[in-house]
Amino acid sequence: MSSHTMVHAFVMAQVSGDADTAGVAAAVSGIEAVTEAHVVAGDFDVVAEVGAPDMYTVLDTVADSVRGVDGIGDTRTYVSMSE
Repeated sequence: MSSHTMVHAFVMAQVSGDADTAGVAAAVSGIEAVTEAHVVAGDFDVVAEVGAPDMYTVLDTVADSVRGVDGIGDTRTYVSMSE
């Protein structure tokens, strides 16, 4: 096992108004700590996976970068309990 542990989190995001969902997902996927972003069906419109060296980086990524994308509304963040 590596001595460098990563924190993985899944961010569920609603896209507000008539914003382009695919465009929002593409913008989110361009954020440095985001490893993947997908348009999904359900209560949320975009699911993104964040990988970071620590919890503070995950929180900063969501609060500053993901929520800063035009069209992002409500978000929920779920931290993976396994590597």
